[in-house]
Amino acid sequence: MGKVLVTGAYGFIGAAYCAHLAAARVPYLGVVRARRADETRDEIVAIGDFAAADWTAPLIGEPVDCIVHLAARAHRMRDYAPDPRAAYQRENVEVTSDLLEAALAARVPRLVFASTVKMHGEATAPGVILRESDPVAPRDDYARSKAEAEAWVREFGREHAIETVILRLPLVYGPGAKGNFAALVEAVRAGRILPFGAIRNQRSLLGVSNLCAAIDAARAQPAAAGETFFVSDGEDVSTPELVRALAEALGVRPRLWRCPPGLLLLLATLARRRGAARRVLDSFAIDSARIRRTLGWTPPLSLADELQRLAQALRRNPP
Repeated sequence: MGKVLVTGAYGFIGAAYCAHLAAARVPYLGVVRARRADETRDEIVAIGDFAAADWTAPLIGEPVDCIVHLAARAHRMRDYAPDPRAAYQRENVEVTSDLLEAALAARVPRLVFASTVKMHGEATAPGVILRESDPVAPRDDYARSKAEAEAWVREFGREHAIETVILRLPLVYGPGAKGNFAALVEAVRAGRILPFGAIRNQRSLLGVSNLCAAIDAARAQPAAAGETFFVSDGEDVSTPELVRALAEALGVRPRLWRCPPGLLLLLATLARRRGAARRVLDSFAIDSARIRRTLGWTPPLSLADELQRLAQALRRNPP
């Protein structure tokens, strides 16, 4: 059995998936830009700047059965790059192209590509649930770069007989999550009053444990070849429901204030935080029935289970 090569092994999802493979005794290589000073694992391989790296090097030493491409320049609320569009193009499109060429040269049979539901826009109307066949409508440089990378992955796979699988992901949460989710966890944990009590939205989420299981299915199941799948927990929640679930897992009382959503959006707009507010206020619901039906995949953990894992991790390693 060949190894699984995981790009972005120090990222939130990459680190979780490498740990998942190690626990399952699946041989892997985790590719990073530079090894940490305290790194002891032989499986972690540094290749420098991904956009300038020789991707054939980690692929030719030993047989690789599948590449799981998780590395990407993620969406940023405040982007300080001189040319954000060029930065997304370089790190999300050009790196993917280079990796595919190296996979072809090394005769890697399959590549799993982590994409985003932001391909379909920023929100769904109340009651609307997206499916993979719905039109794409990327609204920012990040989503547009992912759309271009997806198209390249799909076309390259068809032309060169490499089995490619695309997973479109919503917000991924769990132990080690960063960004807005980490900020929400800290706010709930600290007992801060949150003005979300009157929000009535529905958002699809994905626990990182469930994502690891979905990646396993995508890299191993013959039926996954050439397919694109939405992946989610399958239990959509409103913002106040998520706050209450977090509070229960953390063993604290949820402190929700019923601020009218219109007023909340106005205040956020005045504070130049409209984009962040929309992510709290809007719905974004996806249907993950296709991956369940096609690959027989079911999420191993519920939202409550994954949040309990997060709470346990925080107790072991408080911030």
